[in-house]
This record gives sequence, structure tokens and C-alpha cells, in this order.
Amino acid sequence: MRDKKNKKKLQPEKREAATPHHIVSYIDNLKADIAAFFDLNAEQAFRPFDVHDHFGVHDKKVRLLFNEILHELEQDGRLIYNKNGTYAAVPLKTKQRGLTGRVDRVNKGFAFVVIEGRDDDIYVDLELLNGAWDGDIVEVQPLSRSIRSKSRDSARNRTEGRVTAIVERSNAEIVGIIEINPRFAVVQPDNKKLYDPIFLEPDEVGEARHGDKVIVKVTEWPTRRSQAEGQIVSVLGKAGNNDVEMHAILAEFGLPYHFPPEVEAEAQKIPDKIAKKDIARRRDIRDVLTFTIDPVDAKDFDDALSVRYLNEDVVEVGVHIADVSHYVLPGTELEKEAFRRATSVYLVDRTVPMLPEKLSNNLCSLRPNEDRLAFSAIFEITSKGKLLKEWFGRTVIHSDRRFTYEEAQAVLDSGEGDFPEELGTLNKLAKIFRRERFKKGAINFETPEVRFRLDPEGKPLGIYTKERRDSNKLIEEFMLLANKRVAEYVYSLSKGNDKNTMVYRVHEAPDPDRLQTFATFVAKLGLKLEVEDENKIAKSMNAMLAKVEGKPEQNLIESLAVRTMAKARYSTEDIGHFGLAFRRYSHFTSPIRRYPDIMAHRLLQHYLDGGANLDKEPYELASKHSSERERLAAEAERTSIKYKQVEFMSMMDPEKEFDGIITGVTEFGIFVEITETASEGLIRMTDLGDDYYELDKDNYRIIGQHTKKIYAFGDAVKVKVKETNLARRSMDLYLAGTKPGRRSEFSRPGFDRDSDRRSRERKSKEPRGSGRVKRGSGGTGGGSSAKVKRRRR
Repeated sequence: MRDKKNKKKLQPEKREAATPHHIVSYIDNLKADIAAFFDLNAEQAFRPFDVHDHFGVHDKKVRLLFNEILHELEQDGRLIYNKNGTYAAVPLKTKQRGLTGRVDRVNKGFAFVVIEGRDDDIYVDLELLNGAWDGDIVEVQPLSRSIRSKSRDSARNRTEGRVTAIVERSNAEIVGIIEINPRFAVVQPDNKKLYDPIFLEPDEVGEARHGDKVIVKVTEWPTRRSQAEGQIVSVLGKAGNNDVEMHAILAEFGLPYHFPPEVEAEAQKIPDKIAKKDIARRRDIRDVLTFTIDPVDAKDFDDALSVRYLNEDVVEVGVHIADVSHYVLPGTELEKEAFRRATSVYLVDRTVPMLPEKLSNNLCSLRPNEDRLAFSAIFEITSKGKLLKEWFGRTVIHSDRRFTYEEAQAVLDSGEGDFPEELGTLNKLAKIFRRERFKKGAINFETPEVRFRLDPEGKPLGIYTKERRDSNKLIEEFMLLANKRVAEYVYSLSKGNDKNTMVYRVHEAPDPDRLQTFATFVAKLGLKLEVEDENKIAKSMNAMLAKVEGKPEQNLIESLAVRTMAKARYSTEDIGHFGLAFRRYSHFTSPIRRYPDIMAHRLLQHYLDGGANLDKEPYELASKHSSERERLAAEAERTSIKYKQVEFMSMMDPEKEFDGIITGVTEFGIFVEITETASEGLIRMTDLGDDYYELDKDNYRIIGQHTKKIYAFGDAVKVKVKETNLARRSMDLYLAGTKPGRRSEFSRPGFDRDSDRRSRERKSKEPRGSGRVKRGSGGTGGGSSAKVKRRRR
């Protein structure tokens, strides 16, 4: 029999009775609910009586309304009317082909399908995911309407849909921790967005031991009636070991660690010495003062600067980039592997290079006191920062000095040491270029980089944020200059209206709706952001960011501002770079670690040689591939940082109090970033024991029902660590001065919290799709009981 409590919840006429002025919206909602009921039970047919019974409808007028809606759905082509008086969902094969997008499983109960070029993502309930997992490419069929957000106070609409087909699985190999039981084994995925365990037969675990980190290949994907099954591909080792965890993160994102033997063999065959014939074809600037400035732990130096004074007012500055394209030739194994990787990956304790070590750390690294082949952009610049002349081409250079950022900064600060005049000149020009960029509309994002001090075993000894000083900004400005001018130069060599194909780094203007949402949000924090006039966005954004500089909420606001912007990507489309305020921009300066830079080098040389315009299509495909690999590498880096943050916090004194800032509010708790370590954790609602708190979503805060105490986004709080979970890379906190898990003496009127908890726990243990509803004879057979899937609200 149907649960009476569920029956009450499913009676739409009672749910909407309090808002008769929304009658049109009510009917639309009801129509969508009925359509979804048939979608969920597409293999069955139902009489009108069955539909009435499912929704708990007994009133005669409401039954007539339901019958009219069934007729309308038939007229709309959503339902089929059978001769025996039943209705059924239209078979998928006869429906319009759905949209194609990528699944973003943001929650255990639902996901969004992100469709390229579409402003709004499509919401898909768990029961309509059709077995799709996070990252899968799927076809999604929008349902009959847009529905309101679950928040009853929200006026925002969203489109709902259901997955009709899985086009491509994101990754058949999953990383997780194996749990071995007498009758079966199960792998719990590391990826937080993969909620389904993978089952294995006990005799298929091989050498794996309980608690090991493993890579498992999915052999049977889950359906509505069965769990996922798989087999072990590799045993990484004991969970918690640093090397095991870092390798697991790489495997989780499908990033390679070792080079294939044929790639290493090909690299080893490259001569160590530069041939005289190669020098003869190049501009020789080995006698010009040249140096590199890099992080203290850098091993590959792919850019160098040269300085030569031409007269009292003009200086020649060379930006010299490792000539990777001289060594990595089309059609070679090195080329294939560089394309496949597309980027180097930087985890907290290691670099996984795009190229083998012989190239990345040796032949292509602009090491001091060694001749090296380079691709150069050489500029003649006045003391006022005016560009007089530029030259692009292949060179041979000789670096005289390797500076770390700290060493170069010490020279700038003191005026003493190696090459103080040259460094001072470059710094003055860099500041001029920087001011000009901001004047033209560049946005000043200074998001902090989290770094770790590690012991030899990889255990974190401390966390700090990387400080950006003049020496960092000096290098940045000259790299920006070279990247911008290379893009402009290739464009200038175009003949007529047939513009030269080039790989650009592009960045669209922010989506107006997202920008408005961000502006509304910061307004509640007393900050103003101009969004109406596109020409004023950058200036207003910089002013707002300057206002929060040095304040506890700085990191938070800057991080949210970055997320509001569109993501930079690679493309052959010449659409400019909004964040830098450049009409054209490319990536030319890091070919050791970025495949698009290699493409830029090849294209530039092709046009320097007088070559005709090239077909865009292969370069566009390579650009999309590179953008996707860059995204995966960035996610892996963030994951490794999160892991080390949680590991470091797990070693803290449990009684230690930390200063924190509230970074998010949800129905289930508040997120807090600990200022000292930039680590984020969750204070669950159940651990706010002094009151019953409700979410005020529109104002980004929670409010105590009785005490009226408010915890809002951006508030400073003191917290302690309650629990850390390395397997899930998560951390639970609680407010200092309280006890975690303490039950409040307050409760919602008429709300039995313990009863509600028991109910939720009971439901969570029920297998998916276990609910049964008693049916009439209709389309399911006389008096039979049909298994019917209910739509989650």
C-alpha cells in the first residue's frame, strides 16, 4: 500500500491551495509532473484512474482537470492513447533528438547537463539520469517546461530534462579505495562526484588488500536495476601514502605519469650538441647580456630576457623562448605524446612534464652558461615604454645568469648585486606596461597561490601563500608583451580578407546574468560593481577589488570574481582577451609545458617563411583538445592542494582555535575558510547546537529561529577541527566555544527533529526504486501491483 505520508506530499491540489493567484503556474507544474510520471515509467501504460491514484486525487473536479491534461499531453505529442483506454509515454526513438552535453553531478540527488553555447544548464533528477555518471557526454531531452527553483522564495526558472542516451563515458577507469568482504568486494570512488560504488567478485581482487588504493575498470555500468561492476586494472598501494595518493590523483583525471618507452627512446637519440649548421641559420645573440628569472625550485627554464642599451633613451629587450619546435617534429613519437598530454601538470610535490626530461630539463631548458636554441621576440623600446621596432625569428642565445625571483627582487630592492641597472630598467618598463593595461580595461586579479613545505616523505610541514612582487610582475609583463605582439604580427602578415590561421588565447566578456548575480551578491556586502556599461566593468571591478585588499574577505571576493568571468581557452577564432584587454593574444612563451605554444611557434615560422594561409580545422580541434587537457590538469592540481590541506589540518592539535571566514551558506551547513592555512571546511547544521537555523538564500546567511543569531557570508568566526577525511579530502569544523553534535533545546514548531532524522535515515537505506504503489486493473493487469518510479521534487 502507498505510504500515507507520501500520498499527502504528492497531492498537488493541497500543495498549491494557498496560492490561487498562481493558478496558471499551478497547471503548468501539474502538467509537467504528470508528463514526468510517464517518462519515469515509459515501459508501462496507465488508465486515467491509475494516474489519479498515483497523485492521491479524489476530488471529482480535480480528476476532470487531470483527464484534460492527459488529453493535452496526447495532443502535444508527449503521450500515446491506446485502444484499451490507457496512456503511455511516446517511445524515445520517435521523439525529437535531444541536446548533447556533459554531466556535472553536483549532488547525490541530481545533476546538471552543461551544453556548450547554451546559457542555462539543464537540471536532471537522479531518477532521470539513466545511469549517467559525472563527466559523461549524454543526450538530454528537455521536459515540457521550466520549473521554479526548489527554493520557494526564488523566482528563478530552470529547465528540467532527462538523459535519453549516453554518447560517451568520461572514464572507464576509476580510482578508489577497495573494501573486501567475504562475499564481495567494492571500490568506493575517490571522485566526490561519483556516488555509486563499483562491485567486484572476491576472487577478482588479485593482490589488492583491504584499504588499498586501486584503479578499477568498469565492465558493467549501472542501470535502474543493477549496480556497477568492474575489474582491477592496477593496485597503487596503501591509501594515505604520499606517492600513492599523488598517482591516484593523476589516474583519477586520466593524466599520464610515465612516458612510453618509444618516446623516451626517441628523446635519447637527439644529439646533445648544437650543430654548426643550425647556428648558421639563426640570429646569433650569444654576446648580448641574457638571464632567466624563475621560481627557486624550477628545473625547466623556457624563457629568458636580454638587455642591450642602444642609446640614452632606447633599450633593446629580447624575449627568448626555448625552441621546442626544433626538436619536436610533426609525425614523431615526441610530437604525438606532447599533443596527447598538451600540458605539464603541477601537483603539490611534483611536476609531470609534457616532454621527457632530456628535453624539458636539458636541451630545451635555457640553463646558464650554455648555448641554447631559441625563438625570440626582440623589441626596441623608449624609456617611456613606446615600442619603436620589433623582430621575430629563430636565435641562438647564451644565458649569463640564473636568477630566482627572490634574488632578482633583492637586487631591485637594494640596487646591488648582478646587473642592477638592467633589472631596474626592465622593472620601470614593466610598470609602465602594467599601468597601460589597466588604463585600457585589464582586470587586476591577484588570486593567491597556495604552497606547501614538505618533508622528504611528502608530509606537509606548513602552508603559505606565494607572494607576487616586482620580480614576478616584471617577467609577467614581458611575457604578455611577447604573446600579444606575436598574435598581432601573424595577423598583420595576412593577405587581403583571408586572415592567417593562428592559435589564440581567448577570453570572452562575462555573461551578463552571472555578472549581475555577482554584483547583487557583493552589494549585500557593501560593495558596488558597475555592470550596465561594458566599458566600465573592468574599472569598476578593479576599484571593488582594491577596496577589499588586505581585508579578511579579500581571497574570497577575488576567487568569486574569477569564477564569474568566462574561462580563458584556446581557439583559432580571433575574439580577443577580455581580462587582459588585448585585441589579440596568443601563447608563445612556454612551449616546454604547453602544446598550443608549439603550434604558435610553427605557425609564426610558416608565415615568416612566406607560407600561405593554413586550414583552420585541425588547429581548432587541437585547441579544443588543449583547453580540455588544461582543465583536467588544473582540477588535478586543485585536488592535490585540497588533499595536502586536509592532511595538514589532520595533524593539528584538536583543541586549537582558528580564525576563519564564512565562504558559503547552504541548507546543510556553512563553509568556512581557515585564514591561516587557506583550508576550507564545513560546519554542519547539526553542529550549530544553540538554535534551529534556517537558510536565507537571497541574503547568503542562516538565521536562528529563536535567538535570531545570524551567520552570513563574509563573517569572521573562530572554529575548531571536528574531523578530517583524507579519503574524501574533506574537513568538518565546529564553532569554538560549542560542542559538535549537541542537540538544541529549540525546534521548529510542530517539528519532531528526531522523528525526521529517523525517517531520513530509513529512506536513505531503502534501495533505489523500491517504493510500490497499488494499482487498478488498467494498463498493468487486473488488480496487480506495479512498480512505479516516483519523481523527486
